[in-house]
Amino acid sequence: MIIRAKTKYLFQGRPLTPRQQENSDRNLAEIQAGATVLESLPRRLVLELTNACNLNCVMCGRNAAQFKPTVFQMDWLRHFEPMLDTVEEVTLMGWGEPTIHPNFTDMLELIHRHDARTYFCTNGMRLGQLQKAIFDNHVDVFAVSVDGATAETNGRVRRGSDLDYIVKNLREIKRIQHSQGLSYPYINFVFCAMKSNLHELPGLVRLAADIGLEEVKAVYLTAFDQAMAGESLWDCRSEVEEVFQEAAELGGELGVALKLPHLQGEDPAGDALHKDCFVAWRDFFLGSDGMVRPCMSTPVQFFPFTMDKPFEELWNAPEFQQYRAAVNDRLKMDGPCRRCYQSSHCSWNRRESFLQLEETFSPDWSRA
Repeated sequence: MIIRAKTKYLFQGRPLTPRQQENSDRNLAEIQAGATVLESLPRRLVLELTNACNLNCVMCGRNAAQFKPTVFQMDWLRHFEPMLDTVEEVTLMGWGEPTIHPNFTDMLELIHRHDARTYFCTNGMRLGQLQKAIFDNHVDVFAVSVDGATAETNGRVRRGSDLDYIVKNLREIKRIQHSQGLSYPYINFVFCAMKSNLHELPGLVRLAADIGLEEVKAVYLTAFDQAMAGESLWDCRSEVEEVFQEAAELGGELGVALKLPHLQGEDPAGDALHKDCFVAWRDFFLGSDGMVRPCMSTPVQFFPFTMDKPFEELWNAPEFQQYRAAVNDRLKMDGPCRRCYQSSHCSWNRRESFLQLEETFSPDWSRA
């Protein structure tokens, strides 16, 4: 089965409570109406726990920008706690590796006290220490970033990663899940496709099936500097189509869902600068530096987060209102939106989604 990246909708795991459903219905109606002042709360809190990482991946933007290390404050999450029975999901991800945050397990425990789903994206190198916490705190879904079906390729791209270690721990997590008859966690591989590893995508589907993972998600490499520009698949449509077809057929045979980006020229965005974007309605993104941003794939920073104002005042601040009014308007949207590379909303018909050379693509961490 081929699925596409979610836009308006989020991962559907356990059923929503009546309170969550009411808020989500209202939020979807406000998206449809193009409202700029919202009565609904966001359906997802996206919390960037740190911009630091325990790996040094060749394609990471930190190799093309200056990253001042920043860490999310536990008190910020406690401030959001009254909302966690209303929002659908709390997503722990951003520029860095969330599981290295010193309070990561504490955060899972706090979220678990409430009805919101828990999702995080990880490089997998701390899964051995997190197995108990994943089950104790009902982590609904998590993604593991691997960029090769072999340890050699994955280690070359994701410097410091150990595919054998990751696979060993994923097998144990799936063993525990099946032995206890649990429906969670839903786990997927996330694969950054580039010229030198594209051919290993079908092998990764086989590996996922062997472990018992539900899904493999492929995203195109976005190159941020000349060092990675030669790895871009911008000019490789025929090769991409062939590999995607092989992986999709294999996924169908083995029962692994395959989430793929559109082929160049077939993105439903057509001639638009990006697909219709809903993140400023659906998500509230808080960076590890304490700056509220529209999403993780823009350098734009709205304002410093404060616990001294009601959340609704932040959620409907002038910056949010202006962004909602402009983000889908070709004439009004800001520069970073015009060259969007956010994998769910960008247009893969456009070169700018693949190549962000000499552009300001990450926030100014020095402002923290």
